[in-house]
Amino acid sequence: MTAVTGPAAPPSGDGLRVLIAEDSAILRDGLAALLTRRGHAVTAVGDGAALEREVARVAREESLPDVVVADIRMPPSFTDEGLRAVLGLRARHPALPVLLFSQYVETRYASRLLAGDARGVGYLLKDRVADVRDFVDALGRVARGETVLDPEVVTQLMGSARQDAALERLSAREREVLGLMAQGRSNKAIADLLHLSYGAVEKNVAGIFTKLDLPQDAADHRRVLAVLRHLGV
Repeated sequence: MTAVTGPAAPPSGDGLRVLIAEDSAILRDGLAALLTRRGHAVTAVGDGAALEREVARVAREESLPDVVVADIRMPPSFTDEGLRAVLGLRARHPALPVLLFSQYVETRYASRLLAGDARGVGYLLKDRVADVRDFVDALGRVARGETVLDPEVVTQLMGSARQDAALERLSAREREVLGLMAQGRSNKAIADLLHLSYGAVEKNVAGIFTKLDLPQDAADHRRVLAVLRHLGV
């Protein structure tokens, strides 16, 4: 049976309007309670079809959610209903931020999600939800248009990536920086993690763009394009 909570109360302060699609009632209610306590306005549904209906409704009556959180596997077949729903929503609303999560790494699904414009896209393993601070941070970054990938997703995508001769031109440090960029880390976060100056990280990022032949272009997001090359998407 499809479950829908709502309508959501307005968010407080800097809160987000979040739409959750998750078939497990326990996880769905837990996520809703967790985010509501942090000032976000939450609506939750139980399957991909209900997700699409709810987005269509709010698009008509209000405005799009600030971010959609969806499980990949939902009823009726528990294969890729959530992914297909999200891809359909992104086709109709390209700027809609979406955060997919799954029990397991699904590299073919991650590749499909990232194949279009990857800005405002995230993919986390459900285990990450247990780390509330990281999960809420990832949600906020996706809502701001950033790309956020679970480190395990990055590792497995790298393992299945096709060869790219341009990537071979990167130095060991540039590859390390690019790997952290693929996790959605900012330059400041990369500097802190690698114990480098902010300027040194900026220099490495500029080197990555140059070696991957990614010229400055207002129509494209070079950071996202570099990450997609890195992942072989």
